[in-house]
Amino acid sequence: MNFIVSSSEISNKLQLLSKVINAKNTLPILNNFLLQLKDSKLIITASDLETTLISTIELETYSGEGLITIESKRLIDILKEFPEQPLTFNVDDEATKLEITSDKGTYTIASRDNAEDFPQLPDADADVKKMALSSDILLNGIEKTFFATADDELRPVMNGIFVEIFEDKINFVASDAHKLVRYIRSDFSADFVSSFILPKKSALIIKNILLKTDEEVNIQFDNKNTFVDFNDYKIICRLVEGNYPSYNAVIPTENPNKMTIDRVEFYTALKRVSIFSNQASNLIKLSIDANNVNISAQDIDFALSADESVPCSFIGDKLQIGFKSTFLIEILSNIDSQEIVMEMSDPTRAGIILPADKENENEDLLMLLMPMMVNA
Repeated sequence: MNFIVSSSEISNKLQLLSKVINAKNTLPILNNFLLQLKDSKLIITASDLETTLISTIELETYSGEGLITIESKRLIDILKEFPEQPLTFNVDDEATKLEITSDKGTYTIASRDNAEDFPQLPDADADVKKMALSSDILLNGIEKTFFATADDELRPVMNGIFVEIFEDKINFVASDAHKLVRYIRSDFSADFVSSFILPKKSALIIKNILLKTDEEVNIQFDNKNTFVDFNDYKIICRLVEGNYPSYNAVIPTENPNKMTIDRVEFYTALKRVSIFSNQASNLIKLSIDANNVNISAQDIDFALSADESVPCSFIGDKLQIGFKSTFLIEILSNIDSQEIVMEMSDPTRAGIILPADKENENEDLLMLLMPMMVNA
């Protein structure tokens, strides 16, 4: 088989597909791309058994059909060195080697594995559920929650984004037990109620694809896998097994103390003061009254301390509460609004951070952060 394709087009696609391939694989064939020529299309596949990403390139000049596996790193390394130009790919009849011909030379890569041994794609169960989702909803759902996912070997259900589908809305939730994010979109509809946990690696790959497209996304999922179809990409990922914790139970509903503050001013002050916090705890203390919040931190071991005041609007009783500075800074960096509202009940219960205003009336963003004990 042989075909001609743009050097930049195939290189860009391979760069994205390579994100699926692990640095170390138990099966050597998983270090490879699977290239298949079929029905005027070049179909490129990468897999780590848990996640499989497939991309398609429409060809104008081609002959024959077939498939071959090629070492991913070597193929990417050579293709990224070419300036934009058409490249000719030739695969011999035995699919043992690939020749790439440019306007200046020919480059040969041997195939060390049998393409027939490449992992087969899973089939969806008979009870598969289907839905269509705008790229904007899916991209925002991943971007707003991804940073809050955990890396917990003992609780793998926390290592992904929990997607809840209702007839009139869709929820994206992530938590590492210290912080929690819930992102709701009401400009969505489905004819079923269900949920699944999307692994964080797959979520990151989906996000990278969504940054390049604004087309509607078709999603199918069953009890084991989810199948996500884009314009010229398809990702199949094994879902995280298990039941996601009842996250609504940890969101306090009675929060009489409410602080409204400029997000950027608060964020930059936190970054300055946090430099002086204890490196082990990263504790910062907020002392809040009617029109001012004092941010303070200290590291007794090194005789370091800092405090800074930021104007705010506060309703409630005077309050002193502690947070891990790195978590609070991370939360503020993932909110877009000019001002934020912090709702609190007392120093021992979680604080809720909300955008003060919405750019999109159909979205509802809530972030939650557990407090730390403040020494008297």
